Amino acid sequence: MQIINVDAETFEAMLSKFEDFASRIEKLSRLHGDKDMKEWLDNQDVCQLLNISKRTLQTLRDNGTLAYTQISHKTYYKPEDILRIVPIVEEKRKQAKYKGKQL
Repeated sequence: MQIINVDAETFEAMLSKFEDFASRIEKLSRLHGDKDMKEWLDNQDVCQLLNISKRTLQTLRDNGTLAYTQISHKTYYKPEDILRIVPIVEEKRKQAKYKGKQL
């Protein structure tokens, strides 16, 4: 481990710059960020809502049917995107049932 000494004046300058940076990030987040992040759904929520398997959900993502956002290896979906694909999933379910399979 390496120990680095910093004089108080330099430390205060660094702290001030960091606080300015954090303030700008907060401002940008408020202006452009999704204010309703708590409404986003994860894989488990979507699978339960649509009554589909994790693999089917993966296929919907892979073929571009369902938009998603990935943050730190965790996948999130907007509720409006889920509502948009409900008819698609229902149609696939009907087709699978017609073929004697289950979605």
